[in-house]
Amino acid sequence: MHELVRSNDLVLLGAIEALLASANLDCVIADQHISALEGMIGAFPRRLLVREADRKRARALLVEAGFGGELRPE
Repeated sequence: MHELVRSNDLVLLGAIEALLASANLDCVIADQHISALEGMIGAFPRRLLVREADRKRARALLVEAGFGGELRPE
């Protein structure tokens, strides 16, 4: 799995998840439960992951949609 974005911003993660779904790219949001338990203080941000095979396509899609600044370094 390849980590695209790490954030506590639920709106941002939801928007990216919807964008990826519209392009038929599956993703997983990891660390949702621990992030909720710690009260969203920022200690455990959520991670949006895609399959390694979809990495380049997903990154290009996010850059094109204006989310390039949110991407984790390769």
